Amino acid sequence: MPALGAFAPAAYADGSTGYRYWSFWERDDANAKWVYATQGAATTHPADGTVQGFRFAVSKDSQDAAKPRGAADFAAACASTPAKEGSKRIALVLDFGTPDDAPEGETPPAPRTVCAQVGEDATTAEALAGVARPLRYNNAALLCAIGGYPKVGCAEQVSGSGAGTKTPAPAATDSVSTDEEHGSGPSAGLIVGAVAVLLLGGAAVWQARRRRG
Repeated sequence: MPALGAFAPAAYADGSTGYRYWSFWERDDANAKWVYATQGAATTHPADGTVQGFRFAVSKDSQDAAKPRGAADFAAACASTPAKEGSKRIALVLDFGTPDDAPEGETPPAPRTVCAQVGEDATTAEALAGVARPLRYNNAALLCAIGGYPKVGCAEQVSGSGAGTKTPAPAATDSVSTDEEHGSGPSAGLIVGAVAVLLLGGAAVWQARRRRG
């Protein structure tokens, strides 16, 4: 299962369907372009002065994914947030997408760029939680909503380029909210670790029974 905030939707040969989801991007300032993140927001530790983005849209795969719109200027975003010892500042471009990509009955908020000031070791997920609550994750640690948008759903499969027939994606079940104090979703590492422990435990029981036999 992909890490939080870096969902890579499946591609379909006929190009007729995709997934409605939040994609996670990193800004390549040297080339003035957005690059699809290779890690999830929960495992990315951006440096001070970094610009990162999130975009809500319907996409078939990471190559097809819509990039964040709006200003990607760290100096402008963090102009009113002075540097502070022991912390770092991250500019986050939050693009809630277009009405065509919105779930039925919902209207996307206007895009905005915010400055998150967090501890030096903080992840992007922690920075996002500090400036764009409420966040929502599903039980596989997939980011489902930023700033409460969308209100329901998580990475639904849809027909066409926007709202349409919806089929829940395999991982989009039992959504949970962020922790009110720490602002972080369930850990994907914990989920994987739990599965590994169960597998190892089962193997140990099998070996013990084999010896007794």
